[in-house]
Amino acid sequence: MSSTPLPQGRRPKPPPRPVEVVAVENVAPRMVSVTFGGEALRGFAQPAPTAHIKVMFPDASGELVIPEAGPDGGALWPEGYRPTMRTYTPLRYDAEANRLEVWFVDHGEGLASSWAMSAKVGDRAAIGGPGGRFQLDPSVRHYWIGGDESALPAVAMLLEALPESATAEVHLEVAGPDDEIGAMPTHAGATVVWHHRQPRAWGAELEKSLAASELFAGTHVWVAGEASSIRRMRSHLLTERGLDRTSFTTRGYWRLGEANHPDHDYGDD
Repeated sequence: MSSTPLPQGRRPKPPPRPVEVVAVENVAPRMVSVTFGGEALRGFAQPAPTAHIKVMFPDASGELVIPEAGPDGGALWPEGYRPTMRTYTPLRYDAEANRLEVWFVDHGEGLASSWAMSAKVGDRAAIGGPGGRFQLDPSVRHYWIGGDESALPAVAMLLEALPESATAEVHLEVAGPDDEIGAMPTHAGATVVWHHRQPRAWGAELEKSLAASELFAGTHVWVAGEASSIRRMRSHLLTERGLDRTSFTTRGYWRLGEANHPDHDYGDD
């Protein structure tokens, strides 16, 4: 086995935790809730709002390779092995029950999507993380929140974490009426509007909603979804609205035509 040296001063990421599926529930035609358990989850850090994790899947042969901990604390993989990993938002972690719930969107063909859509109790995977740098500012009293299907778990986390005194205007873009999630958390100060996407017009409804919204002074905008659309919305906030970069958060969760979009796309290139 071998490991890659880390840049000086960078803390190593601990090896992924082996887990198994303990529950599966369809929450929409293209969205499935998978709950993981296992002793390795003990001590899993409580995810912050919109945090991300890495889910490692068995390879095409069905084998799941769990790395050893290297001398620097990082993952020590077999020589030449490349695990299949994808980035997801952990909806919630129940420390008492030692259960981690993750929502998966069916994006079509692909090992990760196929695994999630056919997951059953007893299936094995591994979890790395959580990570993420977004933090709620307690001084913010109003939010404009937007996202497509890929962002629904993160939006759910935000709604659960918003202070009682805060208000929020929430816009969610999905394929159609059947994709509206009835299990989304509620917040007394939040209004949620579902938008149905025109064929392959990813992010267009969110862009129109943002352009038409009145952003009061002190509003924080949080929006995530298809990367190209996110860049257009970020440009709108900077150039047409003249907002300071500290007053919005943009996340490109995926990009049309790309199989494994990086988890650090903040739309700021």
